[in-house]
Amino acid sequence: LNLKKMKKRYIYKGFAILLFASIGFSNISCTGDYIGDVQNTGTFDNENYFKTERQCLSATASVYDIMKKYGGGFENMVTFLNAGSDDFYAGGGSATDGAGIQGFSNYKINPITMPGSYWRDYYQGIANANWVIKSMPTAQVNENLKKRIVAEVTVLRSLYYFDLVRLFGNVPLILKQLTAADDYWHIPQTPKAEVYKQIEEDIARVIADLPMTVSGDERGRITQGGARALLGKIYLYDNKKAEAAAQFAEVNGTPGQMSQYGYKLVDDFNSLWGLHLQGNTLEYNKFTSESIIEAVYTNASMSDWSFWGQGKDDGNSICIMTGPRSYSLTNVANNDAPDLVSGWSFNTVTEDLFNFMQNDPRADATILNAKKLQAEGKISYSPANADTGYFFKKFAPWRAGVSKLPGSMELNFRPNVMVIRLADTYLMEAEALGASGARAQALLDAVRARVGLSSVPVSMQAIKDERRRELAGEGHRWFDLVRWGDAPAKLAFKGFVSGKNEVLPIPYQELNNTSLVQNPNY
Repeated sequence: LNLKKMKKRYIYKGFAILLFASIGFSNISCTGDYIGDVQNTGTFDNENYFKTERQCLSATASVYDIMKKYGGGFENMVTFLNAGSDDFYAGGGSATDGAGIQGFSNYKINPITMPGSYWRDYYQGIANANWVIKSMPTAQVNENLKKRIVAEVTVLRSLYYFDLVRLFGNVPLILKQLTAADDYWHIPQTPKAEVYKQIEEDIARVIADLPMTVSGDERGRITQGGARALLGKIYLYDNKKAEAAAQFAEVNGTPGQMSQYGYKLVDDFNSLWGLHLQGNTLEYNKFTSESIIEAVYTNASMSDWSFWGQGKDDGNSICIMTGPRSYSLTNVANNDAPDLVSGWSFNTVTEDLFNFMQNDPRADATILNAKKLQAEGKISYSPANADTGYFFKKFAPWRAGVSKLPGSMELNFRPNVMVIRLADTYLMEAEALGASGARAQALLDAVRARVGLSSVPVSMQAIKDERRRELAGEGHRWFDLVRWGDAPAKLAFKGFVSGKNEVLPIPYQELNNTSLVQNPNY
């Protein structure tokens, strides 16, 4: 799913999000087939849209576009969630470099410093999904395409609600397109349990309308396997472990073998990260057999500072954010240090994670030991906020990955973000199985065997340890700690308060003049 931008403009306040134009898939031209500027009437001009397959796909792409939140812009999900965990500090240039990410890292975040985009962006995606769902029944395309599009955007809407409910707890559940006649300022919050029930039922209802697999230009679109993996994950967080295990079993198949959806652990863990020679060109290894749901990034929009983070840029920002500041190679013979461009030093690695990963085969792909490289005279860098000498490496800003197109170098790195991958679902299934039994053991063994590690007896602690090493820095750790009830103990050194910090504060601008109720103790 290589997304290219078509002209678009958004107007929003809380839930009043109006899409005036949409983006298109890679095979859609950027001329003629978009909605131009219209009056703010609180509704869409549906009579003049959804008349062609191109228009339907363009509208669908506007829902996918919100997946950029995982790695796009300064307020991307991965660096933010990493900062709140025990594996990383916020880092950055100083203790005031990004009030939101710093506040989450030291648990001083409040409704004023909480970035509004973590609420607003997801509700933008939900609004777009509701628009598409409402419009598709009368769209002038064949019924199979209608069903597939409705299924895709329904799963995406569920994904966005899943993120919202994990971040904020009780949130408004909006399942229809809002109009000017709706009192969108006073939509009440829905209990978390009801949100889970809704999105579980929604995904289960549409799975059969999705394709088993996709290929070519359709890579990145939601499949049956992706929907089942997400449903299993939602069940797990909803403490429906038997239901979760059943969904994951469909996705995972025989541990270590290829599943019915074509998923298989890649042989080389290192190949999931960084650049690799493809023909005569170094490229990122996207859409591997391990990828289940993947957020797509590109340099095609030629991102620049004038519109960075405003929805019109398509680069992966994790790369530049996590690279060491003033990083450069020294002029020594046979210098084998990573050739990176200078970054911004966010997500410095804690000493605890560094020590935890010692002697693990995944350590070198996960952590850049700048302290050691500097001591060996191979590099120089400038220590910044919360410097430990250890940096997150999975999305390192490789010099060979600098875009050759116009636009700011820093904003056009293009590795994708695997939102859900197979090693993740293996370990979640093992957890859902109660961390016991032959299948749970086989799932754990498969993840370890892929990196050359021997079997260890399956247990909840073994699964927790394996998730920490395997998925380090991919944005899962904070959610894991909260789900397991381990956050108060593991994050006490950062100031985590039990009964408060399991969810984030609702941004102040979303509370103002609405009926929303702030989360406890904020």
